[in-house]
Amino acid sequence: MSSTLASHAATPHADPERHILIARAHARSTGFGLEATHAADYQSLGARALHELVDANQMLYKHALPVMETLHAQIANTESMVLLTDSGGVILHSLGDGDFADRARRVALAPGVSWAESSKGTNAIGTALAEARPAVVHADEHFLRANRTLTCSCVPISGPFGQMLGALDVSGDHRGFHKHTMALVRMSAQMIENHLFSTHFTDAALVRFHARPEFVGTLFEGMAAFAPDGTFLAANRSGLFQLGLSPDTLNRQSFAALFGMPLGTALKQGVDAPGQLLTLTLPSRVLVFARIALLAPPRRAQAARATKSATTSALAALDTGDARMAAVLQRVDKVRGRDIPILVLGRTGTGKEWLARAIHRDSPRGAAPFVAVNCASIPESLIEAELFGYEDGAFTGARRRGSPGKLVQAHGGTLFLDEIGDMPLAQQVRLMRVLQERAVTPLGGAHAIPVDLRIICATHRDLRAMIAAGTFREDLYYRINALSVTLPALRERTDLPVLVERILTQQLAQAEHGDAHPTRVAADVLAHFQRHPWPGNLRQMVNVLRTAAIMAEGEEEIRVEHLPEDFEREPMFAQDSDAASAFMPPTPVMPVTPAGTPERLRDREAAMIHQALARHGGNVSLAARELGLSRNTIYRRLKRS
Repeated sequence: MSSTLASHAATPHADPERHILIARAHARSTGFGLEATHAADYQSLGARALHELVDANQMLYKHALPVMETLHAQIANTESMVLLTDSGGVILHSLGDGDFADRARRVALAPGVSWAESSKGTNAIGTALAEARPAVVHADEHFLRANRTLTCSCVPISGPFGQMLGALDVSGDHRGFHKHTMALVRMSAQMIENHLFSTHFTDAALVRFHARPEFVGTLFEGMAAFAPDGTFLAANRSGLFQLGLSPDTLNRQSFAALFGMPLGTALKQGVDAPGQLLTLTLPSRVLVFARIALLAPPRRAQAARATKSATTSALAALDTGDARMAAVLQRVDKVRGRDIPILVLGRTGTGKEWLARAIHRDSPRGAAPFVAVNCASIPESLIEAELFGYEDGAFTGARRRGSPGKLVQAHGGTLFLDEIGDMPLAQQVRLMRVLQERAVTPLGGAHAIPVDLRIICATHRDLRAMIAAGTFREDLYYRINALSVTLPALRERTDLPVLVERILTQQLAQAEHGDAHPTRVAADVLAHFQRHPWPGNLRQMVNVLRTAAIMAEGEEEIRVEHLPEDFEREPMFAQDSDAASAFMPPTPVMPVTPAGTPERLRDREAAMIHQALARHGGNVSLAARELGLSRNTIYRRLKRS
């Protein structure tokens, strides 16, 4: 069992209501004629029958898969797996850690197997579906002894009209129970339900609403659909809760009765003030903030999609032919227009900020500010003031009129926190509070300032390992990681020729009028690029091409002699095959002799840093880029040496 899993090992909190639920499930299990000592029924559907079952649940399957992938990324390396079932408890799809997936198959946690209570007794899937409510079944709470090595958290998935469609479950080794698992499963199931709801209705008005404006466009928003004449059609879970009326009562209501104005008036306000939130009044007199749109019928919707794809998309512009990058862009595109926090992982220089800017430009916030903060480049003593702002006289050296801070500057737009793993723990606590309360209090200030922003974070570090080490807050991790994507290193990409062409074209467009920059590289240069390890990734290649283009001014192409002199001599970097090292900064390979003590290695490391600084005239930023390290790391290692 991994150290991370072991560090979180626990048991579910004692809950009388859950105890009653388990007792009812055991009673049903006994009623089915099962006994605790019975061997589990491992019978599975044949391949053809399973294929037909997936086809019959195609909409659920289609909308659940991307969410399952995200959930699986969040629970990776915890000896557990994500399962999707139909309404009868038959597993349609599973994603799991390799070692645990092998063990799971031995207890029939596999596609085609039924986990209904009638065959498996008390278990999270069967019990959640039988009770039509979320269920945690842990270890000895399972009816069959064969299943008592498991801990399972399951949430039913309902369709737009409240009908049971299936269930989402996370099952794992009982020794690795984690209190946050059910929260993640609940959020994921709600996301699937919201996707199903928003895509089900055509030729209808869809209103998204919440009493708190920052929750509109998020997982927690209420949604309600209305016919063009204002007749109520359906609402999602949050919508039903906020409206506070029974489904039977809602079916007799109109838009005007539920939201205090005619549907036509609300649609006109939405058109007249695009991007602005409407203020509507519920029957309970509660004010809610809302966005409303008239969904096109199928033919008009297809035409709209065709028109949209024909327009310039910042995300589409990043698709240069690499399959891994295309998969990243496809996942990000699925949450386009939603304020879902995104965590971008990858080595230094892989283009994390480029992706964040593209996400921002393609979102409804695209016309608002994009504010980027590199948490690794700001001294620890200044990062609090930089992020949260400060009032006049808050500290010695503060500006006379204070500073609003990056969070306030990003109001209405997107805040990009690069190298979030380098943020000090004290500031992680403050950031968590801001994200919860959607308000920031500057240093020396007495009043909180409301902020409406989307957050995108990036890091090259392994945040899970940092959580285990106590250097990164677990609650902040889950707050910023609703969707995570990993950018491939440049040496792993298959689209290098297209990237080179794209970078040269962009540099040509930015060149001063009259400069004759080359628009291509010679074949031997391209071959050299494809063999190169690129420790600095895209950032390094941009700098190499910029310098080479200047050296080749007046020429049609860049040749080997135009490349920077130090390009051939730069140190080769280790290529650790361990997946966990994918988020750690590249480490120079140093010759180790019998006398290779840590002191000698530090001397060698310091010498490499000094050489890089000398090549770049003492410019720390350029030296850091060449070595694939952050500026703060350079300063720390120089100080240590």
